[in-house]
Amino acid sequence: MTWLITGGAGYIGGHVVQQLIEAGERVAVLDDFSTGDRTRLPEGVALIEGSTLDRAVLDAAIRDHAVEGILHFAAKKQVGESVEKPFFYYRENVTGLQTVLEAAAEGGVKRFLFSSSAAVYGMPDVDLVTESTPCAPMSPYGETKLAGEWLVAAAGQAHGISTVALRYFNVAGAASPELSDAGVFNLIPMVFERLTAGQAPRIFGADYPTPDGTCVRDFIHVSDIASAHVAAAKRLASDPAGETSLVLNIGRGEGVSVKEMLDVIGKVTGYDATGEVTPRRPGDPARVVASADLIRRELDWTARYGVEEMVASAWEGWCSRHPEARKK
Repeated sequence: MTWLITGGAGYIGGHVVQQLIEAGERVAVLDDFSTGDRTRLPEGVALIEGSTLDRAVLDAAIRDHAVEGILHFAAKKQVGESVEKPFFYYRENVTGLQTVLEAAAEGGVKRFLFSSSAAVYGMPDVDLVTESTPCAPMSPYGETKLAGEWLVAAAGQAHGISTVALRYFNVAGAASPELSDAGVFNLIPMVFERLTAGQAPRIFGADYPTPDGTCVRDFIHVSDIASAHVAAAKRLASDPAGETSLVLNIGRGEGVSVKEMLDVIGKVTGYDATGEVTPRRPGDPARVVASADLIRRELDWTARYGVEEMVASAWEGWCSRHPEARKK
């Protein structure tokens, strides 16, 4: 089976491409390189440069590479930017997805895996977030992911396509430095950036109803994210076309507070990572931790990596891009 990976040169997509190839799958990558990086792709991978909004490019890719399944990662993903540019986010994330699904349906593709997000839940007031927890996204980005799930499920039902949507929680780490995330939008790289600049990390609020007063999140190693995609792809390939429609969380089911994460970062980097408390950010829930029970039952998948491994691998990636950060 040949899988088309949209956004396959991105941070998560690049890890999935690598693991799919290691699992013996045939892969073609489509990326517009607005944020993707060619160096993430193994040598010899079939590469199509183009946009998910370009139907002609998609049709040619599906035809020329005899694509039987699609893993759709291509999307914009910055929450704050989505608030400022909602039209842009809906066009890229929803219209782009619609174009890919239309090409898939007309091209006879019968397996489709959608990259979703825990952002669909918004601010869930529960100890563990299950797939049945009500969705109430708080940003256009989260809205586009929820709308995407609906569209994928509807297209699957209408066109006999087996589908899986995977909701990621807080992704971190890297399988190798060259696959690391170059962006500074999440907690761990934001702390690295502050430490490299000789500044204290920021803690946005320390008066939450949590054990140490800081926000609690479910952090998941990107290699675990990738292995979940491989498991989902194998499930799609083994089930009869059109018979699978799953929405699954990807998390460890364990919460880590901001202060706890800073302690681990300090241990790994050798820096004093004591945080500076600043006011809360609007919309930050106190606790968002996944229930990983359903994905374990459906895909026989569990996370393998712990927090220290996430931080250590992310630090190696950061230092490869910022060699001045490493303590002598």
